[in-house]
Amino acid sequence: MNSIKKKAVVIGAGFSGISVASSLAQKGYQVTVIEKNTQLGGRARQYHCSGFTFDMGPSWYWMPDIFENYFKQFGKKPSDYYELVRLDPSYTIVFDEKEHWPIPASTKELGEFLEKFEKGAAKQLDKFLEQAAYKYKVGINDFVNRPSLSVTEFIDFKILKGALSLDLLSSLASHVRKFFKHEKIIKLLEFPVLFLGATPQNTPALYSLMNYADLSLGTWYPQGGMYKIVEGMVSLAEELGVEFKTGETVSHIEVNDGKARGVTTDQGHYHADIVVGGADYEHIEQKLLPPQYRSYSRKYWEKRTMAPSALLFYIGLDKKLEGINHHMLFFDEDFNQHAKDIYTDPKWPSKPLFYMSAASVTDPSVAPEGKENLVLLIPVAPGLQDDEQTRTHYYDIIMARLERLIGQSVKKHVLFKKSYAITDFENDYNAFRGNAYGLANTLSQTAILKPKCRSKVVENLYFVGQLTVPGPGVPPSLISGTVVAKEIEKAYAPH
Repeated sequence: MNSIKKKAVVIGAGFSGISVASSLAQKGYQVTVIEKNTQLGGRARQYHCSGFTFDMGPSWYWMPDIFENYFKQFGKKPSDYYELVRLDPSYTIVFDEKEHWPIPASTKELGEFLEKFEKGAAKQLDKFLEQAAYKYKVGINDFVNRPSLSVTEFIDFKILKGALSLDLLSSLASHVRKFFKHEKIIKLLEFPVLFLGATPQNTPALYSLMNYADLSLGTWYPQGGMYKIVEGMVSLAEELGVEFKTGETVSHIEVNDGKARGVTTDQGHYHADIVVGGADYEHIEQKLLPPQYRSYSRKYWEKRTMAPSALLFYIGLDKKLEGINHHMLFFDEDFNQHAKDIYTDPKWPSKPLFYMSAASVTDPSVAPEGKENLVLLIPVAPGLQDDEQTRTHYYDIIMARLERLIGQSVKKHVLFKKSYAITDFENDYNAFRGNAYGLANTLSQTAILKPKCRSKVVENLYFVGQLTVPGPGVPPSLISGTVVAKEIEKAYAPH
């Protein structure tokens, strides 16, 4: 048996890059991961200042089973690396000063709560979540674990039967309205798709599986912050022999005779038998490959529907706030208008919805004693002109609303503030049009209709992450890495 290990180079150390690197190392590859930033984790980096610790990207821990399955394949479990707590309430939706909906972790309690607003809502919730559970089990356990390279992957009786039950051709908006009439209950069930890249009217009803993930599987938090997941994954990867290179920028992929031969950075050259793009797909295709080796044209990318970008504010307060929860969604403005401003007629929102994460409510370690750690986020259309004046304008808007809606002063207690938006996503992550959440999960960009995880032109070039299958989000990124590693093993393992 040949003792020389094949070399794999992974570009980008986000969740999907670390995932594919670990899976390939387990399969016997010598793996090097090259990351342009000085900190690993991609969009899930962490920021420290003035005694505050901020998760810069993902802040919701949903689908705990996906994390369990990820670590299990290496003989590990999440608790080997971080401590999880389940949040109860899972989050709070704020409709106005007087109407705050704390969403209980128990679906039975949630049903009883919704019954106050719509008679029969408890039974309808059970029916809705029963269907959502089926979609989750078929979608997550089967559909998303396929590389979606060919329609033939889905041609068997079990899969076709499952597909017919997944509501791929009806919209989430119409599906939710079959069960509920109360507009605020509808907003509760539609909000998860605001970050998937389409309006509820344009999102397949398949994605009610997100409601099962939300309401049944629950919202969790790793003590110390979401970056604990990154640290755990990196620790595991290094145990498996993965080598990480940080602060190193890839300038091009060397291709000869239709094969990737290596990767050149601003610090050297790396020979490769396999190259995996874990950075932004469009950037790798359009900037790192010669034109003749690109699977997709510039025009193709310009026609893609992207998930939103975001305007974020990382804020440290000199006091604790009263009556707030870890996750709060502020829906005091028109949900549909904000979605239209992102997807239908892209512009900076006239009356933005916003979200607040206050991790210090759950975790004292992320803020000095007696102080509060806040992250405020406004979903915005990708590709907009972004400047300091615009950021300040929106900061003032949502600060005034936050104070009014929670009934206490906030702005004058700000010790520290940092903003982050479209240009930062472009500069730090080479994000196409400054997207924060990848490619939209519209019907025309689902499964085999997404950019392929294997290059159509370069034999040994693969892609992972939120612009390919299965899609945006942390759990799909973990799955993306393991799916692609299996494809590589299938293609290159000795026969």
